[in-house]
Amino acid sequence: MNVARIAPVAGVALGALALALWPLAAGSYGVDFVTKTMIYAILALSLELLVGTTGLVCFGQAALFGLAGYAAVQLSPSDAAASLFWLLPVSVAAAAGYALFMGALSLRTRGVYFIMVTLAFAQMAYYVVHDTPLGGGTDGIYLAQKPVAAIGATVLLDLDDAKALYYFVLGTLATVFVFLALLLRSPFGRALGGIRINEQRMRATGFSTYPYKLAAFVISGAVAGLGGFLFAVKDGYVNPELLSWHLSGAVLVMIILGGIGHLRGAVIGAFAFALLQEFFKSEAIFGAFSKHWLLGLGLTIIVSVALLPRGLIGVGALLTRRLQRRVGGTL
Repeated sequence: MNVARIAPVAGVALGALALALWPLAAGSYGVDFVTKTMIYAILALSLELLVGTTGLVCFGQAALFGLAGYAAVQLSPSDAAASLFWLLPVSVAAAAGYALFMGALSLRTRGVYFIMVTLAFAQMAYYVVHDTPLGGGTDGIYLAQKPVAAIGATVLLDLDDAKALYYFVLGTLATVFVFLALLLRSPFGRALGGIRINEQRMRATGFSTYPYKLAAFVISGAVAGLGGFLFAVKDGYVNPELLSWHLSGAVLVMIILGGIGHLRGAVIGAFAFALLQEFFKSEAIFGAFSKHWLLGLGLTIIVSVALLPRGLIGVGALLTRRLQRRVGGTL
């Protein structure tokens, strides 16, 4: 029995079980907080596909996230609830379409130039919704009615119910996680890993790397759009901050904090980041200093990266090595 392989699977299963049972013990605030964090975990998984798997550091992920949210709100009728069966795929397609446009141009650059081009595309989308009536300007726009999944007069899923939305988001997170896990184990995923390690060698072996990177960019954009759609439905409101570079930076911090190169790390990092925010914002713990919560959060992240270069996902291996050294030293 290979403990090294079983432990991650067991950890994921226990985490999923804990999330499934959470609404039974938590109040409305706790359910809303975890729902929001799971949505950010979906966004973190989308960026993990680019950064951790393909080696592409993208600063435009928030644009894809926000555009899907805006599409969901703009396309929803004002006098009735939209059908989830068409609104969800159309919103995701809007994000994937912009990802195709962004990736087709930005992937012709490399390194810091790629980062800057993706940031430029993100800022372009930001100012479109910020400075034009299309996105409601700085005030944003509200979702008139949350979508429902219904067949005829029979409502299968009403996302206006907080617990129904919670479990829908949990199911979506689980589906995205499994989909990406299978994708990374496929020949396509192996090719992306090869591109991250040595793109020149991949080209020398006959691979045309550009289509692979573009496909990964579009898939990542679709997953980010899925998260943006869920965020718009949860809050019933979107504003330009959903497309800001600050969110793209925060998501990058999430996957670094959790551990780049692991899907579990992206999810762990999203929860760790959200919990740290709540911790440093607490007036009960920090009093007046809670107004400067960004300072405490920043220092904690710096210390975490310095002490845990592999992220939180590497804590178990680090403790195991230290224990083995101590045991070896006493023999």
